[in-house]
Amino acid sequence: MAWCKELKIQQNFTAVGNPQVNGQTEVTNQTILQHLKTRLEGAKGSWVEELPGVLWAYRTTPLSSTGETPFCLVYGTEAIIPAEIGEETQRVTQYEVEMNQVERAFDLTVVEEKRGAAYAKILHHRGLMMRGYNRRVRPRCFQVSDLVLKKVEVSKHVGKLDPAWEGPFKVVKIRKPGTYKLQDFEGKDLPRPWNVYNLKRFYA
Repeated sequence: MAWCKELKIQQNFTAVGNPQVNGQTEVTNQTILQHLKTRLEGAKGSWVEELPGVLWAYRTTPLSSTGETPFCLVYGTEAIIPAEIGEETQRVTQYEVEMNQVERAFDLTVVEEKRGAAYAKILHHRGLMMRGYNRRVRPRCFQVSDLVLKKVEVSKHVGKLDPAWEGPFKVVKIRKPGTYKLQDFEGKDLPRPWNVYNLKRFYA
């Protein structure tokens, strides 16, 4: 803590067990998980081996919300990716120590401006997404006999790479608007009602 105060670093803590309290953390986690699912293709046991590559790809890819890569916003300059070293790009072949030091010093002087501009873009992007969502969103409702999928319960301790939905189930009763009683295909009632936000329509 004293070290952070000395360097004027502001610490912000996020609960690891509940990243939903931090919107940006939740978005980042979802992106990383989606890339992991793509790379694994069923080999769930090897996600640890795939993680470094997924993180590197995420950190060196410009984000639509900021226009910058996460790496650049942290270090003030873009990373040299492995492909640049193998192909010996202009950035590598024309490297000079003295010029690099001058350019690096300049990058560090303008990094706060980059971060400020990125934050402004985030706010603008967030406003556009909110307006688009408000235009598209439609309240969901189901009727008796409709087939639905429900979110997998947290209590089941499923892995992050497992399916997030299970079913289908049949709606057998509307307890109140937005709350439904469900039944599986063996005719067994689920033990409690389910909120519409944990359900989505199943298309047979």
